[in-house]
Amino acid sequence: MATRQEPVHHFFGPPNFGGPFFWARRSVPYLVRPAWLFLLAFLLAACGSPLNNPYPAEDKGRNILYTSFTERPKHLDPARAYSSNEYEIIAQVYEPLLQYAYLKRPYQLEPLTAEALPVVTYLDKDLNPLPDDAPEDRIAYSDYDIRLRPNILFQPHPAFARTPDGRYRYHALTEKELSKIKTITDFAETDTRELTAEDYAYQIKRLVHPQLHSPIAEMMKGYIVGLKETGERMAKDFEARRDRSEFFDIRGYTVDGVQVVDAHRLKIRLYGKYPQFRFWLAMPFFAPMPWEADAFYAQRGLIEKNITLDWYPVGTGAYMLTENNPNRRMVLLKNPNYHDEFYPSEGEPQDEAKGFLKDAGLKLPFIEKVVFTLEKETIPYWNKFLQGYYDASGIASDNFDQAVQFTGQNDAELTPEMKAKDIQLVTETMTTIFYMGFNMLDPTVGGLDEAKAKLRQAISIAVDYEEFIDIFINGRGVPAQGVLPPDIFGYVEGKDGINPYVYDWVDGAPRRKSIDEAKKLLAEAGYPNGIDPKTGRPLVLYLDTVARGPDSKSTLNWYRKQFDKLGIQLVLRTTDYNQFQQKMLNGNAQIFMWGWNADYPDPENFFFLLYGENAKVGKGGENAANYSNPEFDRLFERMRNMDDSPERFRIIQAMQEILRHDSPWLFGYHPKSFSLHHSWYLNLKPNLMANNGLKYRRIAAEQRELKRAEWNRPVYWPLAAGSALLVAAIVPAYSTYRRRMRSTAL
Repeated sequence: MATRQEPVHHFFGPPNFGGPFFWARRSVPYLVRPAWLFLLAFLLAACGSPLNNPYPAEDKGRNILYTSFTERPKHLDPARAYSSNEYEIIAQVYEPLLQYAYLKRPYQLEPLTAEALPVVTYLDKDLNPLPDDAPEDRIAYSDYDIRLRPNILFQPHPAFARTPDGRYRYHALTEKELSKIKTITDFAETDTRELTAEDYAYQIKRLVHPQLHSPIAEMMKGYIVGLKETGERMAKDFEARRDRSEFFDIRGYTVDGVQVVDAHRLKIRLYGKYPQFRFWLAMPFFAPMPWEADAFYAQRGLIEKNITLDWYPVGTGAYMLTENNPNRRMVLLKNPNYHDEFYPSEGEPQDEAKGFLKDAGLKLPFIEKVVFTLEKETIPYWNKFLQGYYDASGIASDNFDQAVQFTGQNDAELTPEMKAKDIQLVTETMTTIFYMGFNMLDPTVGGLDEAKAKLRQAISIAVDYEEFIDIFINGRGVPAQGVLPPDIFGYVEGKDGINPYVYDWVDGAPRRKSIDEAKKLLAEAGYPNGIDPKTGRPLVLYLDTVARGPDSKSTLNWYRKQFDKLGIQLVLRTTDYNQFQQKMLNGNAQIFMWGWNADYPDPENFFFLLYGENAKVGKGGENAANYSNPEFDRLFERMRNMDDSPERFRIIQAMQEILRHDSPWLFGYHPKSFSLHHSWYLNLKPNLMANNGLKYRRIAAEQRELKRAEWNRPVYWPLAAGSALLVAAIVPAYSTYRRRMRSTAL
């Protein structure tokens, strides 16, 4: 090469001018240089990391979780947040008193910042203690006595920083100081302090803060003694203020039912007996709030810069939100002050075989950083997941067939493409029910007499939800056998748990009864072959729904065909949601479709949907079917405030039997969540109640790096071939050009 490049060097200058690759730049004909350099650049890049890696080089090999968001959570203040995308963040930052055991099923509460589960004492109207099994009508109050774990610290935060003389450094920022602040990380100093019982008491008062409008304020006013009165005093004082934009300090207000016994002990008094309150103590509404954070974020200059609790929460949890850019990304970092907490050593019997107990006893959390990147479209996210740049993914309808296939037994499994990448499929039946309801006040489909019950039972058999699940939701659902979904106390698996009015137990599985049996019930109900004896024509029923437009047409036509099996004519009455709600409130709907998501894992949270006193018509409750059965109501009143026990279980089974017979609902189905994750994303056991699961999960970072490199290895031969063709095309032209120039010169 030296001899070939020598003439070029003599012509253009010194041999080593321009660095070691100068020869390549000078010895190639001018017109060929672009193709040569293009090829050279790619060959050099082959020595490094994948060209399409969207993350910085310094993150390589670190224990970082990569996920996404579609829009910024509206509220990160625990008094106001109530959406899943909000809980995805704040449940990692804030710590209520209790949490759900990560691995155990059915769902169980365990202490988080509390030393133990609350000690509950029942009192009569004169405040005398009562035994635990006292009749509910004697219980006037319930006291929840809670002791906190000591030495729990808040995350480092500027709200706690002090000057040498003890003043809070950043609670009265000047214009000059504010001019240097753009985000929460711009504060030079941070500090912390210990969590106390007062922080929980302060948060309970914030639920009735006149500026916050907490979604559970009205409910809790009815349970926590004195909270309603405290809220009224706050509202009156707030309205009387001249400048409502200044910090409204609520430390001076007290709630009769909230007592701070000492720094690590809190008592909460409720009206009557309400055992479901323990579940609320595991929700962010009851997370601690340091008053310093409230005061810090109340400064006008910070509010104008979106530096507020709704953007930057302050807690004692495993992570802290350090970056919140709604146009790019959000970042959670491991809280350096996080208290001792260890991976669980107990779970379900199969958890050890599934590898969920390998980290038993190790200190939490494992992941050091969580990066949420803005992704508005599902296809780019899906492609990045397949490349290994996202660690987990849901399954959109557009790529469901690419990811999942069904076996002959109708079991979901991954496609060969997913298996080749060692991608894992996780399915979980959700604590949700979608149902078709009958208005029990309607003269045709309502009523408790046997004939009306048989009409509803016949329809329940005819509407084939197994087929619905296969056709419309890609198999992602389980036909419901009653009101309760799996993992709720009282739910029964197997033969003893089926709805015997709709299913038979055949070959170890429930099988829907035949349409002939449904027609027999229909005839016994007074409609042989679906004929209404009053008109001599097919029975006409009406389904009210908000489903409209082309996307819903096939679903609604399917429902028509189900009723047509019985000779019943189904008329669809579509409307918007507001009109639909008004029709339900007035009792003008005949048949309708609705659903319910569990607020907490207790059977009361489902059975109350059919309690007579909660009827939609006349009472405005959640009993949309307006079902009222005196025996069911009596059992519900016994069951609702009982602790889980064999007696409560027996009552629940009796309630299920009544509902299955009366059939105020066609029970529909429980949806199943389908999610994918790479093999390096560990300890990913679904927990539909726990929102703080990130601290239990782990990334095998080295394995991820190897797979990324394997899946994203650049393919250069098309570029090399293209460059060669380009050179082959240009060189003859260049040679012709040189000959012509030489002949002209001669």
